Amino acid sequence: MRRTVIIGDIHGCFDELLELLEKVDLRPDDLLVSVGDLVDRGPAPGEVIRLFRERPNAVVIMGNHERKHVRGIFSYAQEITRLQLGDQYAESVDWMRTLPYFFENEHVRVVHAAMLPGLALPEQREEILCGSTRGERELARKFPDSYWYEHYTDPKPVVFGHHVTGREPMIRDGRIFGLDTGACHGWNLTALCVPGFTVHSVEAHADHWSIAKRHWQLPVLKTKPWHDFTWSELAEAITRFSSAPDAATRGWLERVGTWASDLRSSIPALVAAAHRLADELPTSELRQHPAAQYLFQARNGRLDQTSLARQCSTPRRTIDLTAALGVVAPKLDLESAADL
Repeated sequence: MRRTVIIGDIHGCFDELLELLEKVDLRPDDLLVSVGDLVDRGPAPGEVIRLFRERPNAVVIMGNHERKHVRGIFSYAQEITRLQLGDQYAESVDWMRTLPYFFENEHVRVVHAAMLPGLALPEQREEILCGSTRGERELARKFPDSYWYEHYTDPKPVVFGHHVTGREPMIRDGRIFGLDTGACHGWNLTALCVPGFTVHSVEAHADHWSIAKRHWQLPVLKTKPWHDFTWSELAEAITRFSSAPDAATRGWLERVGTWASDLRSSIPALVAAAHRLADELPTSELRQHPAAQYLFQARNGRLDQTSLARQCSTPRRTIDLTAALGVVAPKLDLESAADL
């Protein structure tokens, strides 16, 4: 008999997924269904995506983590996944856009996070189905003192993930199955096989999310728009991450801080260069100069260190002005492995 094999939140835990599929003895004609959240937090999101994309009989439900990538809403986990996927990221996100928000057959309903009892799946709000922040708030308003599944009375079983239930799945009345057993946190990855409704789990190899947060901190920091931060944003970012346990990360942040300080220290030299050029160049040349705005301020006596510092509000604006005025600026190549 053809089975429907439903997998809880995988979160990039590819090795555990392979072990679980072997344990359930997945057959070619079985339908493989993911409740969503294939990506983020774990070590191998690309391999997980590839397995589901290449398998003919496979369905992936839109999870809140896929939806974040689709909508460009980035926190640390999404930044890590973008780096892990590398050149495959854009194509992977395009594929995520095609994912359905629910699955239903004659035996079972599958959503990522929740559904409103008494409402057909096509009529459900996407935010509730996938567990977005807005959907979570709406559920909290509707059920302030209980959970949505406590009000689910339909005879057809419903399967979901999203909220970690512990090392074991949550099973209520043989109709409600919560399958997120925290694989990315070092607990278990769980599958439900239908129509027999048998549950299978494998242990996670490690607390993958804790490892990923440490391992990817410096690579993620290198991708931040340091040149376009305001000076206060830059200082806040350095302060926020300066307590990192990794010595390489702390050392890199120290170099960024030194670079920023040296760059801001170039303001007096920029003011002096602007006044010199304003005195030397005729008006026709001032108008054509790439720093014309500042040169006319200097000629009119309106350029001093305070006013220029206010205008050079980011490293990039300061660097652009040093280039225009011929002042040597400290360099920090954020893409250079040697410098970083």
